[in-house]
Amino acid sequence: MNTVRAALALGATSEIRFGATVTSAPHFFYGSNTHAMHEAFQVRSDDGVSLEVVDNVALAPRVPVRPGDRIELQGELIPGAARGPLVHWTHHDPSGVHAGGFIDWNGRRYA
Repeated sequence: MNTVRAALALGATSEIRFGATVTSAPHFFYGSNTHAMHEAFQVRSDDGVSLEVVDNVALAPRVPVRPGDRIELQGELIPGAARGPLVHWTHHDPSGVHAGGFIDWNGRRYA
């Protein structure tokens, strides 16, 4: 597993896998590029970094997380997003072009 802190130090978009604790309830919105429903929630990585997780729930099932829940996730880290670092592509890519990601929660993999 990578550390978020080390990946952020590189300053470039990168694939990452890490453990985290959920710190906010999910909220839902339609993506401006995909026009698909997304869920977003805040987490604190195991190495202490706060970031947002954005998951396309048109491609993967909604993850019913709550603050305090433990998750493991894999996706694409965007260090310089407008609202701070975020991880997206936490789901499969139906076209097979992008590396697939996932969110593991409560013994289940959401991909």
